[in-house]
This record gives sequence, structure tokens and C-alpha cells, in this order.
Amino acid sequence: MGCIKEPKGVDFVVDPTPLTEQDKSMIHEAIAYYRQTGRKKRTVTKKPATKQQKAKRS
Repeated sequence: MGCIKEPKGVDFVVDPTPLTEQDKSMIHEAIAYYRQTGRKKRTVTKKPATKQQKAKRS
């Protein structure tokens, strides 16, 4: 893996993203499920609405 060189006058800063209580509980549940079963827990992610879906709502 290579290194990224910073351009002169620019500093790259990487900060951790703070987790909400809901995020923390979801992670806790997923880890507990994995420890009990040895399988990964299925997660459902919301897909962004398409232009057609947005038009139907209006």
C-alpha cells in the first residue's frame, strides 16, 4: 500500500466519525449475534429514493 503525499499548504486530517446510540446498539447486537451463532447478522440498508419515487410522492 502506498503513501499519499500532501500537497504544499494542505493538511489531510482523518477524524473518527462519532456514533449515535442507535449505531452503537446495532453494532452491539451484531457482535452478540455473531458470538452466539458464528454467523453474520443480515442488515437492511435503505436505498436512496430515485427521481421516479420522489415524483410519485409529490
